[in-house]
Amino acid sequence: MNLFKSFVFFLIILFTSPVLAAELAGVTLPDQLKVDEQILQLNGLGLRKKAFIKVYVAGLYLPEKEASAKKILSKDQSRYVVMHFVRDVGKDKVCDAWLEGLNNNTAHPSDDLKAKMKTLCDYMEDIQKDQTYVFVYRPGKGTEVLVKGQSKGFIQGKDFADALLACLIGPNPPGEAFKAGLLGNLD
Repeated sequence: MNLFKSFVFFLIILFTSPVLAAELAGVTLPDQLKVDEQILQLNGLGLRKKAFIKVYVAGLYLPEKEASAKKILSKDQSRYVVMHFVRDVGKDKVCDAWLEGLNNNTAHPSDDLKAKMKTLCDYMEDIQKDQTYVFVYRPGKGTEVLVKGQSKGFIQGKDFADALLACLIGPNPPGEAFKAGLLGNLD
């Protein structure tokens, strides 16, 4: 009788428990989160590798799932990007990657946009395994930058938010599989 009760309990748990998280490379992220009273959905996860070395898992959250980078970048909507590092990385390497991404994905970046990217680099710090960078774009307010859970400040403008996200899902992303993962096409 105890075996039967255990089996029934297992079936109840199996079929009534909602899926609450997604996992990639040992990093688990929630399927949704709340930003300023708005629920954002996990659009997808991407694993950033450099020369076959795992660097970080990124998660992209949006109000509604969207598989088109062009559509995501065209909308003025809340966005939340988390980068969960799976290894230690120095600030300079992170900044170099952002600047490379800007140059590879933004045609003729303005001096103003370059200054905003410099501000981003000023906010960056050396990061260790299991620490995060988070970028929260709020329409009309700008992009809040959080390093290791601490807010460093806001960078104004949708142009910056778009350039930042284009570094990840633009025409020349860090990797096609990475981009596909963030767009929800992880296969």
